[in-house]
Amino acid sequence: MEDAVSVRDLVVDRGGRRVLHGISCAVPRGTVTGLLGPSGSGKTTLMRAVVGVQTVGGGTVHVLGEPAGSTGLRRRVGYLTQAPSVYADLTVRENARYFAVLQGRGRAEADRAVTDVGLAGAADQLVGTLSGGQRSRASLACALVGEPELVVLDEPTVGQDPVLRADLWARFHAMAAAGTTLLVSSHVMDEAARCDRLLLIREGRLVADDTPAAVRAATGVDDLEEAFLRLIRGGESEATS
Repeated sequence: MEDAVSVRDLVVDRGGRRVLHGISCAVPRGTVTGLLGPSGSGKTTLMRAVVGVQTVGGGTVHVLGEPAGSTGLRRRVGYLTQAPSVYADLTVRENARYFAVLQGRGRAEADRAVTDVGLAGAADQLVGTLSGGQRSRASLACALVGEPELVVLDEPTVGQDPVLRADLWARFHAMAAAGTTLLVSSHVMDEAARCDRLLLIREGRLVADDTPAAVRAATGVDDLEEAFLRLIRGGESEATS
């Protein structure tokens, strides 16, 4: 089966600066693939290219068999940005139901999405009165309500407490087990172990594209943060030799 996302030689320039340097990678279907790296490494730019809202300078991005941004992908791809993308003057439930209508879904799907992100108790609360972490989960519910084939999540666990983070990751894996593909970014390396596959990125260049077990084996360490550092240092040594 073809990959859900295929990126080949992707180049992106922003503000006169090269942000992505010819990246090539793939996201297998039905997996939770983690896109990890420091803040400013190019994670969001890569995700924007995948959902088709980023101008690219070269290379190709194909999503679910179509060029990224194609009209046919609008209901097949869900996207959660870092900034909450919900209406502050509507309740959590009203937001979810509004986005459900846009996706051709009903109230039941909207209410289920709200429950799945742990906001059932705040469903009738105005989004403008929520905490930052709750707003992020309200946005996540709206991204999931259409049950997309591919879900692109830009740092969805930022601001969440450890219990909620664990619940969200369990939800992500349940979705993958049901056939949904997830691309999840994070700058917190301890989340790398929760992924089926890893894309490690630094300064707009791909450092690794493999499973957590393979990354550990290649570097000879169990700690994935240390493995990431060893990959970076190894790459720097090769560049100066």
